Amino acid sequence: MAITFLKSGKPEVERAEDDTKVRGIVESTLADIAARGDEAVRELSIKFDRYDPPSFKLSPSEIEAAMAKVSARDLDDIRFAQAQIRRFAEAQRATMTDLEVETLPGVILGHKHIPVQSVGCYVPGGKFPMVASAHMSVLTASVAGVPRIVAAAPPQNGAPHPAIVAAMHLGGAHEIYVLGGMQAIGAMALGTATIAPVDMIVGPGNAFVAEAKRQLFGRVGIDLLAGPTETMVIADDTVDAELCATDLLGQAEHGYNSPAVLLTNSSQLAHATLAEIDRLLDILPTAETARASWRDYGAVILCDTYDEMLTMANEIASEHVQIMTDRDDWFLENMTCYGALFLGPRTHVANGDKVIGTNHTLPTRRAGRYTGGLWVGKFLKTHTYQKVVTDEAATLIGKYGSRLCMLEGFVGHAEQCNLRVRRYGSEDVAYGAAAE
Repeated sequence: MAITFLKSGKPEVERAEDDTKVRGIVESTLADIAARGDEAVRELSIKFDRYDPPSFKLSPSEIEAAMAKVSARDLDDIRFAQAQIRRFAEAQRATMTDLEVETLPGVILGHKHIPVQSVGCYVPGGKFPMVASAHMSVLTASVAGVPRIVAAAPPQNGAPHPAIVAAMHLGGAHEIYVLGGMQAIGAMALGTATIAPVDMIVGPGNAFVAEAKRQLFGRVGIDLLAGPTETMVIADDTVDAELCATDLLGQAEHGYNSPAVLLTNSSQLAHATLAEIDRLLDILPTAETARASWRDYGAVILCDTYDEMLTMANEIASEHVQIMTDRDDWFLENMTCYGALFLGPRTHVANGDKVIGTNHTLPTRRAGRYTGGLWVGKFLKTHTYQKVVTDEAATLIGKYGSRLCMLEGFVGHAEQCNLRVRRYGSEDVAYGAAAE
């Protein structure tokens, strides 16, 4: 196996040091919100967003006023995107059916899919107003049937961002708050005098938002730990450097720490892409961010074979994986660790982020090894139930259950079984069969 790193990013040890700094700040901030509630939230809003409204919750008239600032074209575009996302989420929901089966005569087992009862949806809005994140969280929760959907996003220039408010409202949010960062996550998860706590927090955000979700997990549910955006391009000589460079920088512009990786078996394509990235960085309006991200987190990895590319791709487990090769379906069949796949040169991550219909909240930092992204099923809890409806079934299961409980030394458990055997079994079974 010959795998060559033509370009590498910042060493893992330096990335870990950054994480440690964030962890301490978030821990103290959440403790402050837990102790002082609304007062702490307001101080944080003033400090980070210079925003101090009479109420962080938008009234119906304020929502209407914000939406009036959105152009007709933008509203139509938001509705189009939401129609695609709703269509796919509804199709996913239709695959999740309730179940009831008689596993033995008189023994009925089943499960029900029950929506989480309250969800807090965070929509980032720092460097870029992430309108699409409202579709991905609020709308998907609505399709799942969540009865209380709380949405929060930071202000833009001292006011609610009109398009984000429109997307939240059209997506089905029941409460909309103009709050950003750690204070939004803490307020929704912990609750304050004016904001009732939720059962689950979802949505992407910066490192502080991701760390807040991590620290709050257990007290509330979370969708996943969505860190900085990651992208990987897997390409061979069937495509050119312009496509590869554009797809890498298109995600690197998200932030200063967004990993972007080219994985290829073509030395010519690898070197041409490096040159094309330099060319594009001279003309890209977001080059300041993209250049820093590419410098510190970009990588170009040259492999000999497709099998080596597959192995490396599964090991890295990137959030977005753009595949442009002569065997895209082979990668679809064999890749096991990723956030989402984008197959073929006509497909790309930006469409997935904004409009095509799949969810853009995806696992990062190799979490694709053990979880998929946000989807309608994340808002549904699968609860089981059981019924024993005949005396014969109660006796049969009770006999086995009693012996298995005693095998583990649980006498009280065994007596639960024995009582049913005595009560519902025939006389010969009731006296002795459970202890056979």
